Amino acid sequence: MDEDLLRNLTPGVLAILVRRGADFAAAEDAVQEALVEAVRGWPARPPADPKGWLVTVAWRKFLDATRADTARRRREELVDEEPEPGPAPALDDTLRLYFLCAHPSLTPSSAVALTLRAVGGLTTRQIARAYLVPEATVAQRISRAKRTVSGVRFDRPGDVATVLRVLYLVFNEGYSGDVDLAAEAIRLTRQLGARIDHPEVAGLLALMLLHHARRAGRTAPDGSLVPLAEQDRARWDTGAIAEGVAILQTALARDRLGEFQAQAAIAALHADAPTAGETDWVQIVGWYDELVRLTDSPVVRLNRAVAVGEADGPRAGLAALAELDDSLPRRTAVAAYLRERDGDLATAARLYAEAAREAPDLAERDHLTRRAARLNARLRR
Repeated sequence: MDEDLLRNLTPGVLAILVRRGADFAAAEDAVQEALVEAVRGWPARPPADPKGWLVTVAWRKFLDATRADTARRRREELVDEEPEPGPAPALDDTLRLYFLCAHPSLTPSSAVALTLRAVGGLTTRQIARAYLVPEATVAQRISRAKRTVSGVRFDRPGDVATVLRVLYLVFNEGYSGDVDLAAEAIRLTRQLGARIDHPEVAGLLALMLLHHARRAGRTAPDGSLVPLAEQDRARWDTGAIAEGVAILQTALARDRLGEFQAQAAIAALHADAPTAGETDWVQIVGWYDELVRLTDSPVVRLNRAVAVGEADGPRAGLAALAELDDSLPRRTAVAAYLRERDGDLATAARLYAEAAREAPDLAERDHLTRRAARLNARLRR
């Protein structure tokens, strides 16, 4: 059984059912039943036209459910409209699914789960394992999301920015369980880029590739985090870096700058530096200035303070940091780093320990704790 083939065919089959008049929730259920039939029957008798087979079986499953629901007159009228079996039409409605799954009325967690299920073709169990939550929780999210988007009509273009935010949420989950969500997000963004000509789609794909290229260098053999400046750059994926840079350059040439392109430009400057000491921090600060203009995000301003500290010295970075709210996540860790750079080891050690207590995950907590311990050991000498 070719699982990749099924996952690639799923969104197109679902889109065809929706275009024929099935509401999203019923169509998605029918497609899932068809996939079960495929898993049972294809290994022994593979169809000549896999997509056409799935469309035919899913439509029949939908009609079976429709006939059983006599209270829904509109669905009863669809019973006589079953198309003749045959090759699936070439028209691809997958793009519509992206906008359905990233509908603004959905919560981010529901939008992510629905996107992975309907567009990514993952099972509820796979999504649950990837997010380390109970399968029932994911099933509830998907069920609520399907009810929300059922009946949604598209009489105007969808919000590309919302779709991209959902895909970036998927990417940032990285890897856990038996599903590599970073790779899955890259696959889905490539798919989206093949269907829509938008520079921010290209910007997001470039950003994902450039970040993913450094993945092997981010952790030590014992699983501990390795800061960017200390990573073994020989472990970076040069092919992914070259592809990301090429995609970014094409997008930037269109002169329609967006936040994902600016983030990708920063990632490209990091990837382009042969060593950490050769990083062009002045250019990076310039790109952060563009990001601040585009987003005015406190997180962007926090990252900009780090870049300023590298470009103009730690005291300049601390001055930029002083403008930010003390409650901003990871602000304490940045202050610790800049204090260490400035030679104030005692304050840096105290701030690292404080930041460790605030860390959102175990790996980051352990990393900050080790930095505090290292500085305290130096102070005792």
